[in-house]
Amino acid sequence: MPEHDHPHPRRRARGTRTALAALAAALLLGACADPAAPPAAATAVAAPLPTASAAPGGTLLVADFGADTVTFVDPERGPVGSVPVGRAPYGLVVGADGRAWVATAEGVAVVDTRTRTGLARIPYRTTGTGPVTGGEYRGGGMGIALAPDGSRAYVGVNVPGTTGALEVIDTARAEVTAVVPVGRRPFDVDVSRDGSEVYVTGHDSFDVTVVPAGSLTPRRIEVAPYGTEGGLGSWLKPHYAAVRPADGKLLLPFEGERLAVVDPRTGSTTVEELTADTHQHGVTVTTDGRLLVVGTGAVEPGKGKGPSLTVRSPGGAERVYPLDGPHEDVAVSRDGHTAYVTGGYTRDGYWNGITVVDLDSGSSRRLAAGSRPLGIAVLG
Repeated sequence: MPEHDHPHPRRRARGTRTALAALAAALLLGACADPAAPPAAATAVAAPLPTASAAPGGTLLVADFGADTVTFVDPERGPVGSVPVGRAPYGLVVGADGRAWVATAEGVAVVDTRTRTGLARIPYRTTGTGPVTGGEYRGGGMGIALAPDGSRAYVGVNVPGTTGALEVIDTARAEVTAVVPVGRRPFDVDVSRDGSEVYVTGHDSFDVTVVPAGSLTPRRIEVAPYGTEGGLGSWLKPHYAAVRPADGKLLLPFEGERLAVVDPRTGSTTVEELTADTHQHGVTVTTDGRLLVVGTGAVEPGKGKGPSLTVRSPGGAERVYPLDGPHEDVAVSRDGHTAYVTGGYTRDGYWNGITVVDLDSGSSRRLAAGSRPLGIAVLG
């Protein structure tokens, strides 16, 4: 992320956090882009594994940013198989039909998680993504999400040096049907509970782009609880978001200090206090409304605490579990008692595994899991 090239000092205001009760955000209008070029065709990418077998319930799937594969992980035993998907896979999402959609530098790979078979790779229609390569600044797919009915996949495509795009994929035809302009470096993509809107978090543009699933006409909401000073060199930018089940508002954590709560309907933002005091990346929210946030560690030595996992109740109470080393993303077991935090991380300090956290006791253990795992999903 560009903020790591020229770190912007954190401007702390611990004594005034509670005074940040309301922070207005700008709501700008954008324009929809749907290139006239014909949809790109899907291409086959992988043969079945020699011992393909159904993935048992509770198996994890991780995107191996360092190995161009996805890896199946038994939460007790570790890796149990991998499937090639394309260069530097980032985010992934799994539908009710067992198909995984994986955002890589080359296109969106489709994997049958029940047979552990690569089905296709769908090229992007967005131009200017640059050479197919790895590294944190690479072009290509980043965040990805599915419509609730599984009919469409939405992938944020990074175009280095300029604004990104949201590509809409018809999952039945396995082809891109529309391209919508969004913010810079779309780290995360989320979908409203009813599927009517898509939310794209623009890391380098301090914003969330709201894209109606019907019209595909984007609206930009600035999300910058520390302001935008420092621009591309700032650390204080949005990374990942979660849709709050209770009211559909977006939750975006910053620095273990401030939680931006964005109303996508009005564009307004309020700010609540966080307590972890650490740079934050991946988030997820459980069906009962708990927010889990991955802390990567202090931005600068002596200015903040180390890596952690925050678990925040709907009422705002928090438990902060320390982690050993930086992590990137998080998923929660079906019963809600266990968190799986990927050690891939988009910066230096990553490792090839997952930290398994018991959310009841706070105990944790490390588990081998592929190569620099970023995105993660729990298979049902």
